[in-house]
Amino acid sequence: MPSPVSVIVVGAGCRGETYSQFARIYPDRMKVVGVADPRQYACKKLQEQHNIAEKNIFEDWHGILEREKFADCVLVCTPDRLHKEPAVAFARQGYHLLLEKPMATTVEDCTEIVAACTESGVMLTVCHVLRYEPIIHKIKELIDFGAIGDVVHIQHLEPVGWYHFAHSFVRGNWRNEAESSFALLAKSCHDIDLIHHWAGGRRCLKVSSFGALSHFRKESKPAGATNRCLDCPVEGDCAYSSKKIYLDGVKQGNVGWPVSVICPTSLPDIESVTEALRTGPYGRCVYDCDNDVCTNQVVNMEFEGGLTAAFSMVAFTESICQRKTTIYGSKGELSCDGHEIRVFDFVNRRMTKHTAPNQTPEGFSMTGHGAADFKLMEAFISAVANNDPSLIRSGPEETLRSHRLVFEAERSRRESRVVDCSAIDHHQVSA
Repeated sequence: MPSPVSVIVVGAGCRGETYSQFARIYPDRMKVVGVADPRQYACKKLQEQHNIAEKNIFEDWHGILEREKFADCVLVCTPDRLHKEPAVAFARQGYHLLLEKPMATTVEDCTEIVAACTESGVMLTVCHVLRYEPIIHKIKELIDFGAIGDVVHIQHLEPVGWYHFAHSFVRGNWRNEAESSFALLAKSCHDIDLIHHWAGGRRCLKVSSFGALSHFRKESKPAGATNRCLDCPVEGDCAYSSKKIYLDGVKQGNVGWPVSVICPTSLPDIESVTEALRTGPYGRCVYDCDNDVCTNQVVNMEFEGGLTAAFSMVAFTESICQRKTTIYGSKGELSCDGHEIRVFDFVNRRMTKHTAPNQTPEGFSMTGHGAADFKLMEAFISAVANNDPSLIRSGPEETLRSHRLVFEAERSRRESRVVDCSAIDHHQVSA
């Protein structure tokens, strides 16, 4: 019987812990043998979950490189701006890589990562987890089957969700471009990647984009509001009250996301959450933060063959990341609400409905990505075990192309002009 694929987790936060769950469910297929994270609590948690040897616990990922290669692959789940250096270093040491999205925060760094993996002959899986979402994958299958004929136009919406945006992009890690990246890259590179994927290899020729930071600004602060929610006299009338989002949640027994994020050194309870809101970034008034990323953005694209696409990202929605897609073809129309696909056939004038199984094994926590996190890990571990990169749906070349499209869209927004994308080499992206 073959040995399980051995894995080192670099970055033991929410994403690293989620992906590592695969080893607990399938210990014969994957084994976590090391972890690196500057937070002692995060390392200890993974160490206990996976029985990791003390010598393989690292405060800094550089310590791993000082040792001879002792695993098959590395899961790089560090903050966005800390992706490039470890990804390149581990690739050059011969580790296969699972890399959290976005690949990196500049096109130059993305290109360097791909080049390092190509030169070293290691596999790279970028965590565009929506590619592995069963219902999303079914859309691609229907397009390729010809269910709606030639694809003519794609409309795609990402509703981020009012409290999700406040948590992640106003108070949280992705609020400020200088510390993380712009919102289209941090949040919506998933979606541009999907549009690029559904376009079926057609090159994007032109892109335009518009967007802004709305509402979460100092001039929108209500009269009488204080800098922190815990002592704010008007907090009860605020949709973005941290007491409502976090403290009320833990009182109701919710210790998962987003409450778990604000207590990185302990299990969340009323006392630790209250202290985090009193002293930490998640207790700040949303109108008094150092956020500067867009709350709403649109991207328009023109592909080869006349295919057009329109993408919208908006913070202020009831739905939380439940994408909505309509794809118009020469022979039919396909729409998806995230749960069900409806295809109307122009020839027989009939509507057919399609679903896809969305279960994960018991013990693998379902996140906002549904079954996609599990499917991603299953594909990556299978690819490494069988030395078969064809199992990876989000490999280096195509991911680099879609990332470049994201950077060009943001350039369009900043420069208020249509950007010509034809200079992006469609066939030699790693050159």
